[in-house]
Amino acid sequence: MSSSPQPWNNPKLRAFAIQLAVLFVVGSFVWIVVDNTITNLQRQNIASGFGFLENPAGFGIALTLVEYTEQSSYGRALLIGFLNTLLVAVIGIFVATILGFTLGIARLSSNWLVAKIATVYIELVRNVPLLLQLFFWYFAVLRALPLPRESLSLLEIAFLNNRGIYVPALLLEGNGLVLGLSALVGAISAWLVARHAKHKRLQSGDSVKGAAFAPLLVIALPVLAFLVLGMGLKAEIPTLQGFGFKGGWSLIPEFVSLLLALSFYTAAFIAENVRSGILAVSKGQTEAARALGLKPTPILRLVIIPQALRVIIPPLTSQYLNLTKNSSLAVAIAYPDLVSVFSGTVLNQTGQAVEVIAITMTIYLSLSLFTSLVMNWYNRHMALVER
Repeated sequence: MSSSPQPWNNPKLRAFAIQLAVLFVVGSFVWIVVDNTITNLQRQNIASGFGFLENPAGFGIALTLVEYTEQSSYGRALLIGFLNTLLVAVIGIFVATILGFTLGIARLSSNWLVAKIATVYIELVRNVPLLLQLFFWYFAVLRALPLPRESLSLLEIAFLNNRGIYVPALLLEGNGLVLGLSALVGAISAWLVARHAKHKRLQSGDSVKGAAFAPLLVIALPVLAFLVLGMGLKAEIPTLQGFGFKGGWSLIPEFVSLLLALSFYTAAFIAENVRSGILAVSKGQTEAARALGLKPTPILRLVIIPQALRVIIPPLTSQYLNLTKNSSLAVAIAYPDLVSVFSGTVLNQTGQAVEVIAITMTIYLSLSLFTSLVMNWYNRHMALVER
């Protein structure tokens, strides 16, 4: 006669009970923290809630990607800070990836001089704190440039001084939405052509004629729409008025300093990830490709890099996350990013520390999770498929 085991001897019930106990402890801790925070805020007569986001900000921001004035709300200021953080993170990731891959490949070059230059760069940049590099670009390089009246000029249409870079602006005369839609159609068409060419190459080994020019559709279709609809372009040249330049497009030195520091610093780490990924590929792959008559460049592009990416992508994701989070150092040079604008100026004006810090942390957490989601998808796409 068999008897059922006691509940504490049942592994499933015991695991369930432990998880339930852990969940209760964590929930209780969160509840205590929230309750104490609310109680302390009420005791000190500090207003709580998110209604302050609708109040007028009353301060200006040096760099704005969307319309903003001093009469705009704190919520609008939050959007400006978020977009500025996103701008420097996206461009920084792009520049760091290109530079990092170039340095990683250069460090493995058979050319002694190229390999040593790449080595010196990597060892020098990655061993100096990022904040010092940020100060170097801002105070030693860009702030040391001449005043606006003594600007360095290029053909009297582009200017460089200690307040930034000023270049002519091209103003579109017509409906810009049409150009955007035509560029989107071009991008989708190029992707479909590339997908068809790859499918045909895998199935039959034949290549589709002209497929290599498919990316040009992204540019060709907007140009065609521009010519057919008779649109025009108007150049706005920056001119010196008073103490600074007016008109044209400008980049403030804070943005340029932050972008250079983040890109160069992160590129040094990406270069080492790329080098380790390439070294992880068996030398037999290279020898087999040479036996097939492939030249060094096609071997690297078609054989080595696709296999190395499986090793490179996981640490590359961490570098992208680090670059995004390191952009918060912008507060040291007053670049109007999310931390500087929202967790700095807005927090000081409103005094609602809990709400402001919670929103800021949530936005950084969301950016990091989204980056991880995209990179994990790409990693699965590049993973070796077992048959």
